Amino acid sequence: MGILKIGVIMDPIEKIDIDKDTTFVLMLEAQKRGHELYYMELDDLSIRGTTPEAHFCRVSVARAKPHHEFKAAATKPLNWFDVILMRKDPPFDMKFFFATQLLSLVDEQKCLVMNHPWGLREANEKLYALNFPELIPETLVSCNIAQLKRFMEERGGEMIIKPLDGCGGSGVFYLNEKDRNTNALLENATANGQNPIMAQRYLSEIRKGDKRIIVLNGEPLGAVLRVPREDENRGNIHVGGQCVKTDLTPRDREICRVLSPSLKKLGLYFVGLDVIGDYLTEVNVTSPTGVQEINSLNKVNLERQVIDFVEKKAAELRQV
Repeated sequence: MGILKIGVIMDPIEKIDIDKDTTFVLMLEAQKRGHELYYMELDDLSIRGTTPEAHFCRVSVARAKPHHEFKAAATKPLNWFDVILMRKDPPFDMKFFFATQLLSLVDEQKCLVMNHPWGLREANEKLYALNFPELIPETLVSCNIAQLKRFMEERGGEMIIKPLDGCGGSGVFYLNEKDRNTNALLENATANGQNPIMAQRYLSEIRKGDKRIIVLNGEPLGAVLRVPREDENRGNIHVGGQCVKTDLTPRDREICRVLSPSLKKLGLYFVGLDVIGDYLTEVNVTSPTGVQEINSLNKVNLERQVIDFVEKKAAELRQV
């Protein structure tokens, strides 16, 4: 395998937590193999005529302070790269949407874009799971407050609500019909009945943890259980969820098996599934995390398998 020119679209590199960030260890592994890394953000992308291009910097990374060093800068067509890793964190806003349209102009016969921009547009991290009704808890998507309250009553008087464009647990609430704040929370979440939200049956298994499963090309690589604090319903790491070692269950593998054909069809090669109990709750496709936590708990290096896959796909393009 020859040296690859790998462009990485991400958030500001100086702000990442190198002990938790998945993009960072992917870059470390690629660099260790001799590949060239190039750094860019969404604002660095442009289109000249019909040619997508970017202003970028050659970058090296290390577990040190500082953890990155910029080298030469340049502006070139995106087809100059062998691989582009789209690793911009959510939320999926209009800037992100337009970036995926720009990336769709990249010549697929010359450059691997991972994850595929069409797949990123198609698979909303909340709504995509609705394609697999046998895997998810009872769900309602609506902006109608009365309808949402009826759904909660039918579920025994409690439910979880979440925004369709949220991330990292932002805007996720546990609602109980006995709580006098319920009406206000629904009014706020729906912008007084203007914006649809997702409501789901409350899964008591969340007290045991929210499992993040890292999936590569449809196959599970590993998982970590994120256990919420006693005063929280969210297991997200950045709001205090504790990472606990866990194994993949037969149900976890069944969920992966069911999703695999669709993920591959959409070019969603690297994703993170969120599973509570026996139910799929979200499919994270924009910039899934969890690799470093799984590595630490299980003494593995998942990034090796990811870069192996990237090299294999890039080699296939070179043979076309």
